[in-house]
Parts: sequence; C-alpha cells; structure tokens
Amino acid sequence: MKPLRIILALLPLAASVQDVHAEASRPNVVILLTDDQGTLDANCFGSKDLITPHMDKLAATGIRFTQAYAHAVCCPARAALFTGRHPQRGGVVNWTQGDRHGSDSQNLHMASEEITLAETMKSAGYRTALFGKWHLGAEIGHGPLAQGFETYFGHLGGFIDNYRHFFLHGKGYHDLWDGNQEIFRAEQYYPDFLTDRAVQYIEDNKAGPFFMTVAFNLPHYPEQPGEKFKDAYADMPMPRQSYARVISTVDEHIGCILRKLEQTGVRDNTIVIFMSDNGHSTENNAGIAVDNHASGYPRGHYYLAHGGGGNTGKWIGQKGSFLEGGIRVPAMISYPAKLPQGEVRDQIVTIMDWFPTVLELCGIKPQSNASKLDGRSLTPVIADPHAPAAHDVLHFAWANQWAVRKGDWKLISQLNRQSKTTELSLHNLAEPSPEVKDHHAEQPQVVKELQALHQAWQEQVKAP
Repeated sequence: MKPLRIILALLPLAASVQDVHAEASRPNVVILLTDDQGTLDANCFGSKDLITPHMDKLAATGIRFTQAYAHAVCCPARAALFTGRHPQRGGVVNWTQGDRHGSDSQNLHMASEEITLAETMKSAGYRTALFGKWHLGAEIGHGPLAQGFETYFGHLGGFIDNYRHFFLHGKGYHDLWDGNQEIFRAEQYYPDFLTDRAVQYIEDNKAGPFFMTVAFNLPHYPEQPGEKFKDAYADMPMPRQSYARVISTVDEHIGCILRKLEQTGVRDNTIVIFMSDNGHSTENNAGIAVDNHASGYPRGHYYLAHGGGGNTGKWIGQKGSFLEGGIRVPAMISYPAKLPQGEVRDQIVTIMDWFPTVLELCGIKPQSNASKLDGRSLTPVIADPHAPAAHDVLHFAWANQWAVRKGDWKLISQLNRQSKTTELSLHNLAEPSPEVKDHHAEQPQVVKELQALHQAWQEQVKAP
C-alpha cells in the first residue's frame, strides 16, 4: 500500500509540473504598433525608396497582408486592437483625454468595462506589458494598468516631443509615465529608452509566456529621427525625406526588439504582429501658436508632418479620412514555429481580428464574462490564401463622420465645415483610379443599401 500512497501523493505534483510545462510552452506575443505609417511605407510593401530591413525580415519570416484595415485616427484604432470590438461599443467616439493633470478640456476615455486582450492574456497566466502610446484615457482607473497591463512605460496621450516629452498642441503638457508615476528625462531620445525598456522586459521574462505591446511614437510627428538616420535620404525631396528618416528610425528600433527575441532563444515561439494604427499624416500648420508654451519651445516652433510624405500608391486619402489611404495600413504576422513564412494574403483583415487570432494561436478561451467580439480569427486565411475573408462589410465611424464598405463600393458621410451640412460620397475601389470619382448621384440604389447597413450597425454598436 505504501508505494500506492506515494504514487497517489505524487499525482497532483505531476499534474502541476505538467501545467507549468504547458504554460511555459505557450507562445509569447509581441505586438509592434507604429503610428501614422502609410499604406505602402515599407520596402516589403512596395516603397523601394525606404530602408526598412527589419520590417522586410518580418515579411520574409511571416505573412504580409495587403488589405488590412485599422482606423482613420489613433484612438479608435487602439480601442479596436485591444478589445477586438468596434470602438463605439466602448464609448470611444471622439478624442480621449491625454493629460492626467487635466489641462485638456475633454474627459473622455474607453469604458473600463471593456475586457482587453491584456486582461484576457493575464487571466490565462501571461505576464503583460505595454510600452509607448496608450491614448484611451489618462485618468487613474482608465490607464493601461487598469486594463490588464501589469507593466506600463510610455505616454498616455496622442504624441510627445521625442526629446522634451511634452504634448505640443495647444499650450502643451508633460506626458511621460512609468506605471502611474510621472518621470522626467529631458533631452533623452524617447524611442531609444522606450525600446531599451522593451528589450529588458524580454530578458526578464524570457522564461515566458509574456504578452507585450510596443506602441511607437513614430513615424508620427514631430518627425525627429534617431542619430543613425538624421542625415539619411539627402537626395530625397521633402516632405518624403523627413518622413523616410523616421520610418527608418522606427524600423531600426523594431530590429532591436527582434534581435533580443533571437538572442534569448524565444523568437521561434513568439508571435510577432506588426501594424500601423492609421494612414500617414498630412497635418501642417504654423507650429506652436502661443507664448510661454509648457515645453519651453518658442512660438512658431514647427513640429508637424510637413504636409505629408507617405506613400499610398494608387490609393488616395490620408490619416483622418475614410478613403483607403487613411484606413488601409501595412500589417504582418510572424510565428516561425507554426505559421507559413514569406507568404502574402490579399483578403480583408482588420485590426480587431488580432484579438481572436491571438487567443486561438495561444490556445486560450475567452473569459466567461467576455463581450461579443467583432474581430474574427485569421487562422483560416493564414492557412489558405484562397479562404474567404471573414468580413463582407466594413464599418468605420469617428466623431461626425462614418463609412461603410461592401464589395468594391464605399459610402462616406462627412460634415462640410463651411455649410455645416452632411455630405455623402460614393466611391469604387475597383476602378483604375480608385475612389477618385464620386458615384453618389448616379448610383442611388447602392447609396440606399449602404445607408441602411450603416444605420443598422450604428444601432447595434451604441455603448450602453
């Protein structure tokens, strides 16, 4: 009987060891989110005038998506990424608050009831971290640490100057945080020490499994390149030159993270997802418009996007619009241990799809109280280039604008600021010059159908 008692006593321990082994063998997940990167702005997506070896390596070791959709601007894109849901469901319908000290007039944030991918991964035994931009609400109780991220280092608002770490619109405010503690590192280059923190996190958690998002401040303005690229592209005309320098800078920092994954021996068992939050920016004005700006920069200091330097190819549009150049972005997934390498998929995919895709690849079931996801797992599309896309209809909405796409038709509604009236335009994606012509007047039945789709969707996604 004694040997039997020993065996019975050891069974729970054996099960425990087995569980630990299963947890350790789960893949790590790293999401690399760039900011304002244009539709084709990497060598592997067709911009042969750029230096992007690390993005290109991701494409070579994974799958590149040619018809990937994020959103028109950063807040809704991030809500969609982290919740797998249309941002309207969580109340992200306009700019969310950025200044934790409250200098900005708005006090909007993503609903704390939203269950994020970080919360789901954490509940499954993953360590979780976000480095970089949050932009879903700065108030205590609505930041990353309240939404499933155990570790946070970065900025809470829309962007910061990479050396002084101030948000520069309006009167400006300081925005650099280590967890919930404000920190000051004036004149240190933000992308460098942000990436250093991400690299150290990989070292500290290489036993895994971990879920880490690195949300870069680049190529978003102010277009401040790293030292290696500050004089690059000397023969390239502006504004492409300025933009190219920050594209290559963010590519170099992506390379640091990928090298660390390789050096620690976890690269093959790490799912790396790459995407931009929206299209390239064409924002341009006179720069700082006030005296005594919080950053210390003088009136007239220029920090914007020089009118835009992104590449959308045959597509038109830019950040802030629902034309393809505003919402169609570069996207890739690389998981050498399990997924195909060096392949391309042309099906429609969305930023919401990463949530269910990660859960399926990691063998994680949604939480029992999980909300309805609008994203769909991409595993069928990843497995088969001929698999049907999971989305027949696409919906976008932000502030007083919206768009709906079905097939090759896209209906856009936007406010004419001069007349204060809503204007509809109908665009076709299959034409030689896509979306250039407005078919609204000549295709009333298509307009009616798409309007009805939007109205039904709008009722469905309203936040409680």
